[in-house]
Amino acid sequence: MPANLPMTLHRIGALIACCLLTSGLLAGPFALPAHAEGNASTFVAEGNLAKDGTLRVKQTIILTGTVPTELSQKFETREDLVGDRQYVQTLSDITALVNGAAVQPTINTEDRFTTVTVPTNGSAEIVMSYTVTGAVVTIEGGTALRWRMLQGLSAQVAQFTATVQIPTQFSYIKCTAGSPNSTVPCSFSAAGTESAQVPTFRDGPRGEGEVVAIDIGFPPGGIATNEVIDYQWTLGRAFSATPLPLALALGLLALGGVALYVLHRRAGVDRSPDGQISKAGAFVPTGAGQSEFRVVGDVRPGHVGTVADERVDPIDVTATLVDLAVRGHLVIIELSRETEFAGTDWEIRRVDGGEGLRPFEQQLLDGIAAPGSSVRVSELASRVQESIGGVQNALYDEMVTNGWFERRPDDTRNRWTQLALAALIISVVMTGVLAAFTTFGLAGLVLIAVSLGLVFVAQEMPARTPKGAALLGGLGALRSDLMSHPTNQLPPGGELREISEVLPYAIVLGGADRWLDAIVTSDVDDHPDSYDLSWYHGPENWHLRDLPDSMRNFVTTVSGSLFSR
Repeated sequence: MPANLPMTLHRIGALIACCLLTSGLLAGPFALPAHAEGNASTFVAEGNLAKDGTLRVKQTIILTGTVPTELSQKFETREDLVGDRQYVQTLSDITALVNGAAVQPTINTEDRFTTVTVPTNGSAEIVMSYTVTGAVVTIEGGTALRWRMLQGLSAQVAQFTATVQIPTQFSYIKCTAGSPNSTVPCSFSAAGTESAQVPTFRDGPRGEGEVVAIDIGFPPGGIATNEVIDYQWTLGRAFSATPLPLALALGLLALGGVALYVLHRRAGVDRSPDGQISKAGAFVPTGAGQSEFRVVGDVRPGHVGTVADERVDPIDVTATLVDLAVRGHLVIIELSRETEFAGTDWEIRRVDGGEGLRPFEQQLLDGIAAPGSSVRVSELASRVQESIGGVQNALYDEMVTNGWFERRPDDTRNRWTQLALAALIISVVMTGVLAAFTTFGLAGLVLIAVSLGLVFVAQEMPARTPKGAALLGGLGALRSDLMSHPTNQLPPGGELREISEVLPYAIVLGGADRWLDAIVTSDVDDHPDSYDLSWYHGPENWHLRDLPDSMRNFVTTVSGSLFSR
């Protein structure tokens, strides 16, 4: 084999490839179109624009090649604008002729498109007419007709021609062709010339689905605008911060804030006391370095807690229970534990007699036990729960009877809370409506914020009367005394009695631990003190030094039992 044979074969292969490539390039211009079947040789559109902006279009389509069974045209009737807006056009009076005979086109409208399908019945000439409104829009310096005379056709177009009869002088004409978003000028657009007295547009060829869009401007007053702008919903538009919605929201916020402030000042802030503070109790000197505690004005621990925070709390009822025991209406008996790890239980024994009782105290005693009978704290929940509502009602009534509040605190607070919740619900609904249909969603959010502020203000209701404000000031002074008054200045021999009288008020206002420690200090022997206190009895081998732990357990257990569900 000759040594240069491989090189010769390589050159022959390259020559063959070059010939094939050259033949392909030369054959290109003469190749048949890929979609020769059903193409349109001409597409002639004749438009007639009325002064009211209505455009009537007649388009004649001549098909070449094999005629398809139907021809469709897809019109885009929504055009996106800046700012979540769309121009909306409407097609009407759609008719079709095939070879001079009327046929019924099929019209399908979906989302932003209207598709018109015409049966060809084998004819190569299709004439379709329609009316479009919304194609004349407002521009700077006048109006303009903007419409895609060719769009969405299911066939290629070899030559496109369009004319538009206009009833007035135009200011400019433009034409673009190509893809739907093309900015490439069409091949010919002119008007007012010898060859084109009316606006005339020509282009082609155009592929299937391509467009030819015309744009004719008019001076002010020439053609009436009939644009329809549809605002699309978005979160940013619903809660727009443009000047008008933002100004309205800030104005509502300012007005709402002022209204809440005025409302709180008028209905939620205590009246000024007429005179000096009114004390519920005080330490009165009885000798050199000695004093005793005295209740002023028959103000009970239950009153104290309710006036202080405007609510009947479990601690208020528990302190009342201890006060009733100290005053001799009850005896609290701590029971021995059944086992080393069993919980502590107490027996509450009601003593005969019921003089000097307030209505709420009487209700509490009757709910606990009949005179001369007893109940265990472990059974207290099932015995007393039904009467706790009556105790609370009686206490709230006394707030008004004693002149500390003009109306019952619970009724006032509930009424304002219901009003605030209703306002909150309405605000939420209004915010949804405003956000769904307008750009003023921020105003709705402000209404929700103001309603939440009203919920807060409702919890500050009601205001105390001047007498109630004076008592509240006195309670502050009493709390200061309970927290700071020396515990070793009580009358000798009466320390346990005095501390016992102080204890219910200290349970409500604070400082109970230091007074219990004072009782511990009084226990100077190792003998059991089970019966040293008239109102609290301990089990065998119980000492006064055990009272702090016993009382803490008792207060915690009873408070939970009285208000358990």
